[in-house]
Amino acid sequence: MRRDLGWPMPADDVIPGDGGARATASGVIGVLVADLTDPFCARIIDGVQHQMFLADHLALVCSTGDDPLREIAQLERLRRLRARGVILIGGTVRGLRHRLELSKLLKDFLRRGVDVVLCGRPPLPGLHRASTITFDNIGGTVRLIEFLTGLGHRRIGYLTGPPRDPATRERLRGFRAATREHDPRLVVEGAFTWDSGWRASQELLRHNDVTAIVAANDLMARGALAAARALGKAVPGQLSVAGFGDAGFCRDTRPPLTTVRLPLQEAGAEAGRLACGIGAPPRTGVLRLGSELVVRRTTGVRS
Repeated sequence: MRRDLGWPMPADDVIPGDGGARATASGVIGVLVADLTDPFCARIIDGVQHQMFLADHLALVCSTGDDPLREIAQLERLRRLRARGVILIGGTVRGLRHRLELSKLLKDFLRRGVDVVLCGRPPLPGLHRASTITFDNIGGTVRLIEFLTGLGHRRIGYLTGPPRDPATRERLRGFRAATREHDPRLVVEGAFTWDSGWRASQELLRHNDVTAIVAANDLMARGALAAARALGKAVPGQLSVAGFGDAGFCRDTRPPLTTVRLPLQEAGAEAGRLACGIGAPPRTGVLRLGSELVVRRTTGVRS
């Protein structure tokens, strides 16, 4: 990296080897994750780790904190370690400079024979040899909203995630497609956290006659359940609540949470196989995995 751009300067920008053939340390797979505490990322990592054990490889997991500077710096370190493969889980591109530096680094990995996999984040233009694993965020949200409207709900509040996150945009698109006459006042921005789900739900319930709340992830839905209890709203008798992702705690909420299940561990296992060079990459470069509506006891017929 160049100092004049303000990005970290690697200690050693030269990788031993012949400069064109594969220059990797066999068995080391670098795994960069945006947020280790996010259940979405944690379950993908679990699938990656299982596949690493089966393939007799070592997963070196690095948290970026969704910070572009840390992401670039950790990729540089993995380059110097001569990683066999690289997996990027979650996160998003944060501006043009980040995009250019990230593309440059990943292209260099690919040129040296390193397998690159993007999981739960969109493909980068120009990285034709990288593999991308995405999810059916739009279709899953549409099925969930259609299920609720089938129960008689018309005033459905929606808690979005951070606007820059690709999953946020896709799930919001699904919500809008399924509620063509939606009231924009019923969409409140959150941050994929319990606290933001609590605050956004309090806002919705105090100022709107909603009969259901759908959150763009399960943590916010859990916050919505707490907000409903605090305001004396019975779930599902007076208010239906649903999430997205099917995190492990969804069976243990009170009541158990209706949600959309994503095959996160399967995605992690597939990312691991691709990063290890096992099996053929997706023909188009993008593998889109499906979603499944999981109905539990937080949703019911509109009273």
